[in-house]
Amino acid sequence: MSNPLIESQSDCGDEPLVDLRGIRKAFGPSQVLDGIDLTIYRGEAVAIIGPSGTGKSTILRIIAGLLAPDSGDIYVQGKRRVGLIEDAPDPVGIGMVFQQAALFDSLTVDENVGFLLYQHSHLSQREIRRLVDEALDMVGLPGIGDRYPAQLSGGMRKRVSFARAVMTNPENPTDRPAMLLYDEPTAGLDPIASTVIEDLIREIQHGRGCSSYVMVTHQDSTIRRTADRVLFLHQGKIQWSGSVDTIDTTDNPLVRQFFSGKVEGPIHVIG
Repeated sequence: MSNPLIESQSDCGDEPLVDLRGIRKAFGPSQVLDGIDLTIYRGEAVAIIGPSGTGKSTILRIIAGLLAPDSGDIYVQGKRRVGLIEDAPDPVGIGMVFQQAALFDSLTVDENVGFLLYQHSHLSQREIRRLVDEALDMVGLPGIGDRYPAQLSGGMRKRVSFARAVMTNPENPTDRPAMLLYDEPTAGLDPIASTVIEDLIREIQHGRGCSSYVMVTHQDSTIRRTADRVLFLHQGKIQWSGSVDTIDTTDNPLVRQFFSGKVEGPIHVIG
């Protein structure tokens, strides 16, 4: 049965890149996701929004294969995933940029960005360093490979995590991520640093082959500048879906309250 609150769906005829069907996930007595259906196509820029604690980051972790749902099916480019990503590789790469950058404090920027290549490739240290330098140039941070995360600002750490997410092994070019997942990429950043990150997200989409992404964010500017399609998650379900251009014209009370910031409305504030 269709949901009358869903205002639009992608009309792309291509095979879905990722398809979630009937996904449920509970943590103890709390049912966080309650029958989520979500289809992502190549080239899409999707933002998942909604109140805090509604399972948005949980969806990202399930898509990435880092967390298993309690029930439901996950298809990646038409192939059903069984278990977690560590159990069997997906047919396409999916990279994730975590909210807190998730860098190793004891490793240099070079070692963080090139971590997978240092651990799982036969490339020479010189070749890996060259690839790391290229990635750092891409995110506007040349010449910082010898620094440690503690020596960087919050915005710089975010950009380093982006460089790490798009690193690929030239010996195996098929492992280039086709999709990136961003968990609150501009959280805690000032407006100027946020703009830098927002521009970078679009540049990566158009210039690095990672043509699709799903983002969790609360930032108004980030939603409007980086998303094409917006999904509103509340009480375990996708309650609204629409293009970013329809945010200000929708009659959906959840969306209107969320963007107005009003306390009164269907979203109840927990004190």
